[in-house]
Amino acid sequence: MDPVSSLLNGIRAEGSAVSHAVLKAPWTIRFADRAPLTMVTVLRGGGTLVLSDGTEMVVARGDTAIVRGPEPFHLADRSDSLDRPHIEYEIACFATDPECEAEEISGIHWGAESTDATALIVGAYQASGRRHDRLLRALPPVLVIHEDIDTCDWLEKAAVDCASHLAGSQALMDRLLDWALVCTLRTWFASAGSSAPTWYRGLADPVVAPALQAIHGSPSRSWTVASLAAEAGVSRALFAKRFAELMGRPPLGYLTEYRMDEAEDLLADSELSVAQVAKAVGYADPFGFSAAFKRYRGMSPTAFRAAA
Repeated sequence: MDPVSSLLNGIRAEGSAVSHAVLKAPWTIRFADRAPLTMVTVLRGGGTLVLSDGTEMVVARGDTAIVRGPEPFHLADRSDSLDRPHIEYEIACFATDPECEAEEISGIHWGAESTDATALIVGAYQASGRRHDRLLRALPPVLVIHEDIDTCDWLEKAAVDCASHLAGSQALMDRLLDWALVCTLRTWFASAGSSAPTWYRGLADPVVAPALQAIHGSPSRSWTVASLAAEAGVSRALFAKRFAELMGRPPLGYLTEYRMDEAEDLLADSELSVAQVAKAVGYADPFGFSAAFKRYRGMSPTAFRAAA
């Protein structure tokens, strides 16, 4: 498993708030969910994202925007619509006191169908554990990726189908959002250049990539610098130097940090004992694991589980 798959593997839309909106200008949508992650795909027309800090970003047909929460933000047909008479909608189904009705958010068309209207698919993701937090830390406040127009047509047909509330519609839309999120993030990672996380840039390096795949594929193995260098097919000295230069930390430091990240997810499962978690991330001795976890996270595994 590569680092991108490992990071995205635990991100799931479950009962996500989804809306297929068709809007006639002037309009605004206020996203008040404080959701960790919101994805907006423009199927037709376009608008302007206005973030809480005043940042504006134009989105057009074929654009998918991913906005990192939790601050509320707006999407408007144009930015000055916020200061003039307009129709205002709000998505707040994940808020403490949601005021939206289920049928309003599940795919019903907003506004009137029109050739010059804007059509959107909006998906808001709730938090899904520590892995989700690590994904959010890797992303900028907002990113926009252009999708193929044929993909937009297909997405709109799928959203309309889900609006019919046939059996399995929610699961279908959840999986559709998962697919769209993975595709969008993978495209952004590939085009982000130096802005991409170091672990992503490492996947393009012929020396570092085999070691990253080995670590993420089998974190419980007793890896050493020599065995990781063997995976890369280079000398121990060359591997250690290249890995540290590209990843900003030595190989075994990266391995330990990844193991601690995985341990956090496993500790959230109360069915697993600390000893079982320790074994799953490569520690034969639960006491050694507890000491390492406390050194990296500032608390024991038991205290972390209680706090989580």
